[in-house]
Amino acid sequence: MSDELQYHIKLSKEQGARYALIPGDPGRVEKIAGYLDSPRQIQYNREYNTFEGYLEGERVLVVSTGIGGPSAAICIEELSNIGVDTIIRIGTCGGMALDVDPGDVVIASGAIRLDGTSKEYMPIEFPAVADFGITMELANAARSLGQKYHVGVVQSKDSFYGQHSPESMPTSDELSYKWRAWMRGGCLASEMESSTLFIVSAVRNLRSGALFHCVWNQEQAGCGMPVQRTHDTSAAIKIAVEAMRSIILKDKKL
Repeated sequence: MSDELQYHIKLSKEQGARYALIPGDPGRVEKIAGYLDSPRQIQYNREYNTFEGYLEGERVLVVSTGIGGPSAAICIEELSNIGVDTIIRIGTCGGMALDVDPGDVVIASGAIRLDGTSKEYMPIEFPAVADFGITMELANAARSLGQKYHVGVVQSKDSFYGQHSPESMPTSDELSYKWRAWMRGGCLASEMESSTLFIVSAVRNLRSGALFHCVWNQEQAGCGMPVQRTHDTSAAIKIAVEAMRSIILKDKKL
């Protein structure tokens, strides 16, 4: 498919780049691209909304993946096909650890592989871990911007309602047991794509990292703590962009 449009994202190698920022929500793409130089939309097919822009003179793609592992894996595979080798996911999450407040940024060092997609790439014993260099760049950017952040393991699930309404599922006992286990192990937050991102990246030899805006924390709510939802993802976007800028500048010196 080297001379053709990729089947789902509808981009060619001529539209490719080394660097990509990937939110889930197609509606968030334009907002992220607005932090780049000369942003413009270049494609929109299915859940894959694509803008391009520039950082430090290098083209950066911003491409939405939709929700969940299957559509994310398709996007990552096809971005790799057109030359992308460095990816930062900008997502949202629900806090699990009690000190993760709405509005905080969570940077994933690794992900619990509760998804189905990554199991078709690697056996479950293989860990889903972020690129160390990208993780450090994200943490450094968060620190320099004065944003409260956390670095650690997140849970990547396939069922949104399995998390939020486990009692309604025939598998409620298993879901509740595992949720408690993740929390006891120090899991910070729950989201839906990072385990797929990290595993596909390992298989395709890509650098990838992920950070999330915490929308709310259901465990805080369950403890009777006052909790508000917050949907402003600006802090996470700024951190990702500044981290990518630093990565690009360091790559130029190699």
